[in-house]
Formats: sequence, structure tokens, C-alpha cells
Amino acid sequence: MKILYAIQGTGNGHISRAREIVPLLQQYGELDLLVSGTEAEVSLAQPLKYRFHGFSFVFGTQGGVDNWATFKLMNLPRLLKDIRNLPLKQYDLIINDFEPVSAWACRLQKLPSVSLSHQCSFVSPKTPRPAKRSWAEWLFKYYSPTTDHIGFHFERYDDFIHTPVIRSEIRNLTTSNAGHYTVYLPAYDDKLLAGLLNKTSKVQWHIFSKRQKIPYQQGNVQVFPVNNEAFNKSLAACEGLLTGGGFEGPAEALFLRKKVMMIPMKGQYEQQCNALAASKLGVPVIYDIDDQFVYHINNWISSQNNISVNFPDETAQIIADMVKRYAKNK
Repeated sequence: MKILYAIQGTGNGHISRAREIVPLLQQYGELDLLVSGTEAEVSLAQPLKYRFHGFSFVFGTQGGVDNWATFKLMNLPRLLKDIRNLPLKQYDLIINDFEPVSAWACRLQKLPSVSLSHQCSFVSPKTPRPAKRSWAEWLFKYYSPTTDHIGFHFERYDDFIHTPVIRSEIRNLTTSNAGHYTVYLPAYDDKLLAGLLNKTSKVQWHIFSKRQKIPYQQGNVQVFPVNNEAFNKSLAACEGLLTGGGFEGPAEALFLRKKVMMIPMKGQYEQQCNALAASKLGVPVIYDIDDQFVYHINNWISSQNNISVNFPDETAQIIADMVKRYAKNK
């Protein structure tokens, strides 16, 4: 059996989840990997069959998307050419993690494909959203359209939605509490964050920055380049995680029984939805870094961690059920 697994390369969450799923898929046949997008710092251990420019959003430094950088990076003629030229008919199962090239190629070639992603959980109207719906709902529907859906979210909001995929390397971590706080806020400048965190209660901070290549220290703040192993080590030993409105990072921190505070990106609807869902679990959320930021952070530092989640290890069974249900040659 031939399988194609297509993965979004914007941000690190999609690739991180794929690192867990790829070895499971390899048990069922010959697996080809496709990645599109340009904004991930982590990579897969296995070679790629296809690598596309795709369609990526570029993180800014003031809490949102850098629209001008995103526009400059955009290459619609190349995207359309890749969609038209991608050969897919040899595959018995096409799996998609919010990846647009393969999704639209499948639609053009009238082939079925299966979403295996966090984003497809928004196919369900039961998945939490702000009261005011955004035009960005069309992204959930049309950015990476597929015929079938297997979703992941903080809770099982619908019958096709599962709790998060927690990577084995996270499940197997030995946790401790060294008292520091880990920070991953890729849409903010690390120097801005360091200056503000210097004003908080005197705890240690580990900022992981997309922009820094060399570590540096500023007062009680250490700044590191993004690195999977170093980040996991910091997370395992931290008191809490200060992060954006992503999905995999907060889910892994909650699984490790760490305190979490979220600052969703401005104008990023999916992150606003994620933050709302996390707040229903008890995760504190702030929506801007303003003159109340230090006050909110100090309150969070002094708070107790009373959130307990149940994220069982079901990934192997989810993959087995998916192959049995959707593959041509079962």
C-alpha cells in the first residue's frame, strides 16, 4: 500500500505531531512525505518526497502576523503550478495535516483525502469559538479542503475529534520544578519580552526565540534559539509555560501538569478559538501585552496550578482505525 502524508510547515506544531505519526504510518506500507510552508524550526528525521513553498503566514514582532512579509513571501503562480502538477493517483491513502497543495490537488483530481489535524476539528459547530464569528472561518473550510476528517482538540467536542497527540518524547520526560518559566511567543520580539519580564517577580525566564541564533541573558531572563531538545528540557523542569494561542505546545504543557498562560496572536482567529477552549479548562488568557502585562504575569506566578487533563495515548489506535476505514487496499 502507498500512503502520502502531507504536512503544513508553518509553525512547529504540525511537524512535531508528524514526528509521532510517521513511524506509525510506516507500519502500513510505503510512506511518502510532503511538506509545504517555510516557517518551521523543527524537521522530520525521514526524507521528504515533496517539498513545496506552499502558502505561509509570517510571524511579526508586535503580537500578530507580519502582513507585508507574508505578502512578499507569497507566490501564487508557484502554488497553482504545484497543485496542478502533483501526481497523486498512485496513492491508496492520502492524509493531510492542514496542507493546501495536496488538498487542492486531490480536489482537482477528484481523489479522497483525510484530514488528520487540529484545524479540521473546526468542521464541527460544537468546537468552541468566540461569540463573534470571523471571516477567517473560510480558512478552516477552504485552505485545505478534504473529504474526511479526524480532528484533535483539548476536549472531545464531537465524535470525530480526539484529545491531543502527545509525542512519546514528551510522555517519557522526567519532570521536575526548577522554578523557572518557559516562554514561546514567536509573534513578539524577544527583547521586548525580556525587558518586560525583567520587571516581574524575580523568577527565572527561558525565552525561546525564532529570531535569535545566539543565546544571551538579560537580568533574570535567558533567551535561546528555538531548539526542540532544549525546549523540551526547559519545559520538563519549568513551573509554567507562557505561550501563544497554538495547540500542541499548551497541550503538552498541560499534560506535564505545568501552569499555562496563553496570549493568542492578534487577528489570528484560530488562536483566539484555541484560547477560548483552553480558558474553559481554566487556563488564564490575556489578549495584549499592555501596561497591565506585568500585573497579570505576577498574578499568574503567584497562582496555584489546579488544572488536570486526561490525554490518553490513543495515537496508534487512531492511525489503525484510519487506515482500516479509508485506505483503498486495507
